[in-house]
Amino acid sequence: MRVGLYEKLVRAGATRRDILKGAASMAAIAAASGAGLGALTRPASAASELRAQILQIPGVGKGQPTDADFQKVGELCLEATKANVKEGEFAGVEFTFMGLNNQNLHNVLFRGFLKPWEAYTGAKISWIDLAQADYNARLQQSIATGTVDFDIIEMGAPFEGDVCGKGLTSEMPDWVKEQIDIDDLVAYLKPPVGTWDGKQYRVTVDGDTHNFNYRTDVFADSDLAAAWKADSGDKSGLTEWGVPKTWQQVQAVTKFLKGKKFKGEDVYGYLDAPKPWGGFGFYFLGSRASAYAKHPDDKAWLFDADTMKPRVNNPAWVRAIQDVIDALPSEPPDQINADPNTTGFQQFLAGTGSMIPWWGDIGSNVKTNDSSVIGDVTGFSILPGSDDVYNSKTGQWEKLASGPNHSPNCAYLGWGVYVMARVDSDEKKKKAAWSAAAHLGGKDLSLWTAMYPSGFQPHRKSHFNIPEWVAAGYDEAFITSYLKSEGDSYNHPNAAIEPRIPGIFQYYSAAEDILANTFAGKMKAQEGADAIAAAWEKLTDQIGRESQIKLYKASLGM
Repeated sequence: MRVGLYEKLVRAGATRRDILKGAASMAAIAAASGAGLGALTRPASAASELRAQILQIPGVGKGQPTDADFQKVGELCLEATKANVKEGEFAGVEFTFMGLNNQNLHNVLFRGFLKPWEAYTGAKISWIDLAQADYNARLQQSIATGTVDFDIIEMGAPFEGDVCGKGLTSEMPDWVKEQIDIDDLVAYLKPPVGTWDGKQYRVTVDGDTHNFNYRTDVFADSDLAAAWKADSGDKSGLTEWGVPKTWQQVQAVTKFLKGKKFKGEDVYGYLDAPKPWGGFGFYFLGSRASAYAKHPDDKAWLFDADTMKPRVNNPAWVRAIQDVIDALPSEPPDQINADPNTTGFQQFLAGTGSMIPWWGDIGSNVKTNDSSVIGDVTGFSILPGSDDVYNSKTGQWEKLASGPNHSPNCAYLGWGVYVMARVDSDEKKKKAAWSAAAHLGGKDLSLWTAMYPSGFQPHRKSHFNIPEWVAAGYDEAFITSYLKSEGDSYNHPNAAIEPRIPGIFQYYSAAEDILANTFAGKMKAQEGADAIAAAWEKLTDQIGRESQIKLYKASLGM
């Protein structure tokens, strides 16, 4: 159910119990309110019964899932495979799967999900597990040396230019599109994402956007509210103590909290992630920069679309870099050595810090990860805005008549499963590889991964049915806030969209290395930004400026 429809029902008098009861009460509410409920008024189907069943494995609040849980979920979701594959049909087939082992998720879950698939089909899978920081280098080496040694890869859309653009991937068969219900994906993950030259290559298993995660208890504390009121420092318009709405307010709150106590412990504001992370850490600077750099009248924010001249050294990006430099002294000791895994899983979930940007993983992990101590005190929104936004076309900062500029960072466009073209010469192996990919990208299994620690976040329209989350054990207010932050980010008219161009992670990795020196005080913000821009210009010339311009424009829908 869409958040808006759910809220409409509540305003019409529906309680959570009413919504969960099903057809009779829902039909009555529809008659009273005039809301069109569609499929929600139909009797529960076998599919909805299956979804309800798997969402109780192990059950929200009942401990972190184990490999036994992964296997059980994988087995219960095998019916779609059985409709397309005979038992033992892939006996003798062996193939290799390359993906992540980040936070003991990704490939770790895939193994469990696919064990019952292997038992049923007879195929055997070998695994290549990579740390997130090592992923880009390993993939680029395989491409550059022509030594692709895997048949399936877990990969993000930013790499499609490097991989699909070089003809290394197998085109998705029509039966796979039907099995995974590809039309159920949220709009921003539909083509051109997952495609190249009009051909579909990706089974989407994740949607990506950075949302804003914050501690509701910290921002409701009366002692901190009194101290904030008495403080004479810059408050950037946050007159009453509460959750910051702009990056200017985030800075003010972070500096204010330095040296403060909350429940007898040191309390910190925003958590930056300055340590390089294989290119993926650049997204966290991007989330600080997007509201400054992404003007509503301009689709581009990383490069000038007509020339590929980098914008990373313009005043907007330099401000974001300076923000990190200025905030680090108010953050936990040794924050300079924190990467995003540290900020999300070792700090925020464990109770350190009161604000972070992260992918949607945090939203499910605060309720289902054994290390989380903040399950009942976490709130969500889109990323903070900015009081002003830089206009790259005029070279001026502007204050919008509509208020602060917001630009959610739709970072990475989610993980997908791609089958490599090297299987195409063997029809049996090709079908087996695509069947495995389709199993991992199944509609029902995907809901489980969105609700539990997996490395993946909501990415289908069907993932926004709030009563399913509530029935699984999520608090109604919590999950409404979480899903709203996801949906509002995906659908924001000024979202900062990931460019699917060749070499994008070479750009990001080069930036990370320079930023590490900048944050360590070896370069000033402008100097670091200029060094990144120079490195990016060199990369663009190496890859081919004219082709990059063409592909960059296409990725932005220009």
